[in-house]
Amino acid sequence: MANPFLSVVIPVYNEERRIEDTLVRVLQYLDRQTYESEVIVVDDGSDDRTREIVAEHHRLKLIRNPHSGKAYTVRTGVLAARGKYVFHADADLSTPIEDFDKFLPELEKGYEVVIGSRSGRMNAPWYRQVMSAVFPLMVRVLVIRGLRDTQCGFKAYRTDAAQCIYQQTRLYAQPAEGLAVPRVTAGSDVEILYIARRLGYRIREVAVQWTYAGDTKVSPVRDSLQAIIDLLRIRWNAIAGAYTTKGPKVVEDPK
Repeated sequence: MANPFLSVVIPVYNEERRIEDTLVRVLQYLDRQTYESEVIVVDDGSDDRTREIVAEHHRLKLIRNPHSGKAYTVRTGVLAARGKYVFHADADLSTPIEDFDKFLPELEKGYEVVIGSRSGRMNAPWYRQVMSAVFPLMVRVLVIRGLRDTQCGFKAYRTDAAQCIYQQTRLYAQPAEGLAVPRVTAGSDVEILYIARRLGYRIREVAVQWTYAGDTKVSPVRDSLQAIIDLLRIRWNAIAGAYTTKGPKVVEDPK
């Protein structure tokens, strides 16, 4: 098949209980579209039946990584994408796949990066509510301003722009060795958007639905501390010149 119009990347880690339903929903959605697509599932070293379930769907491309965390898993899928556009969504589909309908018109207008912005945190526990209130303030102070929600796992890009961005990442850009616990890497989303803006890419936020799916891999204490460390690392990398400005410079937003 020639290069598809859209690449869909789904990062997974020990998702045997819900990955089948997710894949069926994604494939049914794509079957209703007029464009060609590919689905890339990147397994983050699962030790349950996730890989076996995914492998039963022969239409999908399965990439197996060592257990290294979500950031490295998404990066792997984005760099493997062949479509004109690449889009990634969480395996729990806490934002429904149908909300991509809102993204495509913005990509076609010329925005290189389109990100989901959650208007609420339906059914989320109290600590997720607190994290979602405090972290954006720290992002604006330390790294990047003008974005309401950097953390939604529902993001799309023009693929050449995405691959340029991800090739510059410094946080979690290498596989981990001996990772004992799931690693939730909130800072990686901020780094991606910081690099995008530094390269002159245009970012569009689009309101999406979001429902807490439960069975979270987030540790409120451990991952909050790691997120703060990540923001400081991005700030230091920027000061040290670790991120280049090599890429297209764009002045005006699409209309």
